[in-house]
Amino acid sequence: MITPLTGLYGTLLMLAVMLLLKMPVGFVMALIGFLGIIYSISWDAALGMIGTDLWQTFSSYGLTVIPMFIFMGQICFYSEVNNRLYNAAYKWFGRIKGGLSITTIMACAGFAAICGSNTATAATMTAVALPEMKKYKYDPILSSGSIAAGSTLGVVIPPSVVLVIYGLCTGESIGKLFFGSFVPGLVLAGLMAITAYTMCTLHPSWGPKGPKFSLIEKIKALPDSIDMLLMFGIIMYSLYAGLFTPSEAGAAGSVVAIIISLVRKKLTWKRFVGAVVDTLRISCMIFLLVAGAVIFGRFLAITRLPYEAAEWVAKLPVPNWMILWSMLVIYIIGGCVMDALAFLLITVPIFYPVAQQMGYDPIWFGVIITVVTTMGAVTPPVGISAYIVSGMAKDIQLSTVFRGVVWFLPSYIITMVLMETFPQLVTFFAALVKY
Repeated sequence: MITPLTGLYGTLLMLAVMLLLKMPVGFVMALIGFLGIIYSISWDAALGMIGTDLWQTFSSYGLTVIPMFIFMGQICFYSEVNNRLYNAAYKWFGRIKGGLSITTIMACAGFAAICGSNTATAATMTAVALPEMKKYKYDPILSSGSIAAGSTLGVVIPPSVVLVIYGLCTGESIGKLFFGSFVPGLVLAGLMAITAYTMCTLHPSWGPKGPKFSLIEKIKALPDSIDMLLMFGIIMYSLYAGLFTPSEAGAAGSVVAIIISLVRKKLTWKRFVGAVVDTLRISCMIFLLVAGAVIFGRFLAITRLPYEAAEWVAKLPVPNWMILWSMLVIYIIGGCVMDALAFLLITVPIFYPVAQQMGYDPIWFGVIITVVTTMGAVTPPVGISAYIVSGMAKDIQLSTVFRGVVWFLPSYIITMVLMETFPQLVTFFAALVKY
């Protein structure tokens, strides 16, 4: 007999398999979903459903938004947009306490706006910023922690691959998700900068002041950030004005990135090929996750677990905010033990109907769970961004990175509290988008 417990057992089994065998998440979701459909209905039904659902998903034009934004970010990475962006931020913020750390966080926010990936941001800023902070004798706790924490802005500040996946899974407007996440992303970046300054106030030796630059030097450095501003402006304005769909905006941003890189003579054929190869590799990884999520989501729909959970939650004699924070705690814990994007794909089919049942705006819910799950990129034991920083730094232990990250965790909590207290931070700007 098919019951919601069948879906619950399938979910728990999937998590157990991933944790014990360390199998790729996409394969596990597909396998458990396929076996679950066979158990619930029949072999023929499983083959038919999977073929139909996968065809409908991957024949969708909207899915092209993923490789488009990834390609734009890779072009920027290979053409060293990040180096110029860091130079501009450093000359403006390097002189104050912990200035290099604040510079790194601001540069992460800027690079995130054209990249959309926390792993790419972590790798880029470790290569660019860490040598500078070592040169000025920054404490490894501050330097590595600020890079790891700052890299998570890549999935909050638009364009964000995680928000794209959420939009595709739920049918919500990707343009509205981008605009809705803009202010929370800036708030999170600002709180991280304040945290870095506070760390250096409590421990002055952790972040000595950098050299002083004149106003003329600062102004001259501003053109180094024009590339990022131009691409970001094209994407956001085209979405706001309804000129482009999200896929077309990603394609336009990629073309602009290529033109700028060619004009600056930073994009060789070898670098272009490298950007294409990395785009294909990352896109295939994400598409595998999407395929697994489609199959597993169909299995959950058959068991009616999401709908039964929504109805059960709606009848609980507790305030909605308690239920919401219970879900957020689950996202925090889940993000600690597995990849944030994978956990999002697993839980959205369950929690999205619950959030709708409680009357929460779906765009707001997508943005707040993105902020929550991105904490998983810097929290043990998975903490992929922390692993990247430690792996590239060589002489900085993983425990040191996590010690630095702990200082920045309150920034996420405060951002979530502000979003719940003032949902207009998301909904007001999301409402500006036509589609």
